[in-house]
Amino acid sequence: MFDSLSIPTILVSYVALLFSLSVHEASHATAAYLLEDDTAARLGRMTLNPLAHMDLLGTFVFPLLGMATGFPFIGWAKPVPVDPRKLTRRFTQRVGYAFVASAGPASNLVQAVVFLGIMFLAVKAVVPVPEQEFRVFARALLAAKVESLQVLQLGTTATLFLALLGRLVLINIGLALFNLLPMGPLDGAGILRGFLPWRWLPKFDRVQPWMGGILIVLALTGLLGYVLGPVFGLVFYGIELVARLVLHF
Repeated sequence: MFDSLSIPTILVSYVALLFSLSVHEASHATAAYLLEDDTAARLGRMTLNPLAHMDLLGTFVFPLLGMATGFPFIGWAKPVPVDPRKLTRRFTQRVGYAFVASAGPASNLVQAVVFLGIMFLAVKAVVPVPEQEFRVFARALLAAKVESLQVLQLGTTATLFLALLGRLVLINIGLALFNLLPMGPLDGAGILRGFLPWRWLPKFDRVQPWMGGILIVLALTGLLGYVLGPVFGLVFYGIELVARLVLHF
């Protein structure tokens, strides 16, 4: 099970996950604060310090076990506390909560775009042969292990930097798409609930307690990949089109 253990890959992936989760949770806290709920801010959650957001199982055990074994891992942080009663009266409570819920996935999408742009610039800066830019970019983005990038002969620092950028792009895309699922504890449920017609809410609320268990089953059986796979495919197709416009190939 641990025959193909790669310490550099685990370290790079874990750093990327910690940063992405910290921005995600801090964005929830900041959105709530801007909408006049200071609950999370008073508890020290409006920060990029990962220690403030860490959950024993979600931030340590499951991600590291998944990275070490090669199984798809699920990472999460401590939920940000939000008191809907304190949210601004410019919106209804559930719409205000939906805005707070949407801040997390939105932050991941912004991070993915920013780190993708930095990755384009880094590739252009470190690749000596322009015709190799797209090949290096694709390999850095999709490499299963950091060691596989050594064949590019870019040097240790450049290799680790490109690997980190690739992981930041992938993890943030994954976190955004995963959290947008309208299931149980995920942000997608809070976002959808904010805009559903009132007459649909009782049925929606009745099924949500079951969604957490269904989500775990989907993840453990690999069926979650079939749910998110087509969307990932569209996103990567878009990234490829942009990369071919920006980079030489």
